[in-house]
Amino acid sequence: MGFTLVQLRYFLVAAECGSMTEASGELHIAQSAVSAAIHNLERDLRVQLFVRRRGRGLTLTPAGERLQSHARELLARAREVEREARGDGETISGPVALGCFVTLAPYYLPPLFSECTSRYPGIEIDVVEGETDQLVQALVTGRVDFALTYDLGLSAEQDLHSETIALAPAYVIVPAGHPLAHQGTVELAELSEEPLVLLDLPHSRDYFRSLVAATGTAPDVRYRTRSYETVRSLVARGLGYSVLNQRPVTSQTYGGGEIAELELRDESPPLEVKIASVRGMTQTARARAVMELLREIAAGFGRA
Repeated sequence: MGFTLVQLRYFLVAAECGSMTEASGELHIAQSAVSAAIHNLERDLRVQLFVRRRGRGLTLTPAGERLQSHARELLARAREVEREARGDGETISGPVALGCFVTLAPYYLPPLFSECTSRYPGIEIDVVEGETDQLVQALVTGRVDFALTYDLGLSAEQDLHSETIALAPAYVIVPAGHPLAHQGTVELAELSEEPLVLLDLPHSRDYFRSLVAATGTAPDVRYRTRSYETVRSLVARGLGYSVLNQRPVTSQTYGGGEIAELELRDESPPLEVKIASVRGMTQTARARAVMELLREIAAGFGRA
């Protein structure tokens, strides 16, 4: 066997990025190293893996598409060999690489770590936090075993399998002193004259804006932030309202302010919390154990 696992990894990243330059940035190595590895891989396999067009990036050939599927499986097997060598092989132990959507992390990771330490002390969970696109890339390049994420941005074309473990309905937050704060429910049309504080994450922003736009009004986005807690703090300061999905157990914010939660009377689709993995990938016993813990935690939230 003339090729190496490193060459296969570089090939997968280049295929996902569609560019040698972007692949080198993702891998944090020189572009020449990526190009040389893929050139040598093509030489060793005696096939052309990419069609290279100046200014248009990389396109997989049929041979490249076939290798992409096999390379993912081979790298997964290689990781399994390494993990089994470190562990007992008879007990559930060793590392599990988990991707987690950034706003889900504060809700799911603490109980996950606590339960995993109690039940499976030999499992070591390594977490990659990110947004949907980053998690998808981590999945297809083999950086994580599976990911906990919303259904936003997931599509069948990405060759992923996903399982819904919880539903997260949208709700509104307003300052504690807002005239509507004590009525318990609200229609978004009632807030159409007020500024919207937007959680400005890819895909999430489109979801929140679409909820407001469905009322027939254009949202007045006055403030944007990528931080969940900053959204709550801005609202508590009286700078607008917001629409969120995950619910903290307290109405207090980091800055000492207070918000009120209002149920939506509008017909709005909840976000689905999903466990996503590469289709056809065989998960280890420890990865399956962590998945089951996440299902239990989701059921405990009462939204599964």
